[in-house]
Amino acid sequence: MSGRMLLPVLVCLALVAGFLLWGNSRAWTSWERAVIEKSDSVMYVCVMPEDSVFLRRPSADLGPRELRSKELKTLLDKMRRTLTDPSQDGVGIAAPQLGINRRIILVMRYDKPGQPIEPYLNIRVDSLLGTPVPGPEGCLSLPPYRGMVRRAPRVQISYLRLDGTPVTEQVEGYSAVIFQHECDHLDGILYIDRADTVYVNENWAAERKGFDYSRPEWW
Repeated sequence: MSGRMLLPVLVCLALVAGFLLWGNSRAWTSWERAVIEKSDSVMYVCVMPEDSVFLRRPSADLGPRELRSKELKTLLDKMRRTLTDPSQDGVGIAAPQLGINRRIILVMRYDKPGQPIEPYLNIRVDSLLGTPVPGPEGCLSLPPYRGMVRRAPRVQISYLRLDGTPVTEQVEGYSAVIFQHECDHLDGILYIDRADTVYVNENWAAERKGFDYSRPEWW
């Protein structure tokens, strides 16, 4: 192949690689900046049906500039604080639950020593592996309900690390269930859309009575 013919091929390959890495990325919006900057360390968690505008909207990727931004660092810190606060005490959280429609999630890795909470950027579930198994699920955005949902026992995921490095890996067990649940949020899907049954969990309802879940005044 001549150099003249090779150049267009290389350009096309670069464009494809860029799309795979950054997808439908865009700059931080004024609303996203406001949520990140004005939120307390424990952020307001969107609930249905009041906040369906965020919970039902597909999320956009982060671009190279957003990956390097102070906004992302602040957001990830506040997401972690929110997830682990006694008022929420969850095992995973997605950015849309906080009013930010970006492909960002935090997951507690039950399959790793110490069960660390890790961030996953521009994440997607590439493959669902194995026969789906029913199991109980809840959601911080759907209190005080629980449901029985069929999930694959293993998944293949692709995502970016904080430094922009692309990663593909397989995850199994309960962590795989969490990844499926949180990645659904990024596509505007809630577990109740997939559940065989949904019911009220009275214990969770009683626990939440002691916390303030109202929207902040600036919201």
